[in-house]
Amino acid sequence: MIEKLYYHAFGLDIVSDRVLPELTQVVTPMASYELTIENGKLSELWATLADTSSHFVVKEKAILFHVPDTAIFLIENGNRIVVSPIDETKHDEIRLYLLGTCMGALLMQRKLLTLHGSAIVIDGNAYAIVGDSGAGKSTLASAFLQRGYHLLSDDVIPITFSSEGKPHVIPSYPSQKLWIETLQQYGKDTSHLKPIVFRETKFSVPIESQFAFNRTPLAGVFELIKTDNQVITLRTIEKLDQFYLLYKHTYRNFLYARASLMDWHFQTSIQIASQIPIYQLKRPTGRFTAGELAELILATIEGSKSLHE
Repeated sequence: MIEKLYYHAFGLDIVSDRVLPELTQVVTPMASYELTIENGKLSELWATLADTSSHFVVKEKAILFHVPDTAIFLIENGNRIVVSPIDETKHDEIRLYLLGTCMGALLMQRKLLTLHGSAIVIDGNAYAIVGDSGAGKSTLASAFLQRGYHLLSDDVIPITFSSEGKPHVIPSYPSQKLWIETLQQYGKDTSHLKPIVFRETKFSVPIESQFAFNRTPLAGVFELIKTDNQVITLRTIEKLDQFYLLYKHTYRNFLYARASLMDWHFQTSIQIASQIPIYQLKRPTGRFTAGELAELILATIEGSKSLHE
């Protein structure tokens, strides 16, 4: 019999058949759970439903996807994930997809808009740093941690709304993925860290002492973009461009259309963009600028506060 493990992450109480060391473990089992992660057999279901042109099958209440030579995953009803390993030795790969694509799909099923990036807490408010892969989101978030601020999420940023309709960020789990260059820049020892799958020079770094465990009001979004220009620039994103930006940086955004959630996504984006500023921040690629970018963001936040006082 498989021993059940109990966790809390993404605002959910979780019972799991699989070990998930990045998550906050709950020692005392609870009476009920909002998410069950279990092992199962999905090969026959995949053979029945799969389209050879895609690794995903998207239904109204279920998403099935296949990672060749690794595992098949089923996410359904916003409360259940089934893992069917193809190669059980690939623990790290399976966990990577569980905490990434599976959680993103499950949160979407629960009608939570999820952005791809890092979220930090500054003066009691959450600020999301979004961007393409390799833009430097986690590195910039780390610059804020160096200044004593706290992290809410790294990679998947779930957004919900208060009873008053205000956007809030739900904390994910106390870990951050950082490139070795960033860790070296801050004088961090990497000898005890294990590289992330597919990224030999990127590491998962525990940050429990600087993690914010409470959902926090979202007060701004910063899109980070790399540029060959050696000057850092920042501009405010206006009107329809806000919706394009939010969709572009929605985690696994291709799933929304296939799940018939595009109208919901658009209305949710309006609700977010109408209440918070959204910025685009361009950084030079030729030098390490995380510290400068953090200072510019802090100055921008302070300036925005002054305008509304």
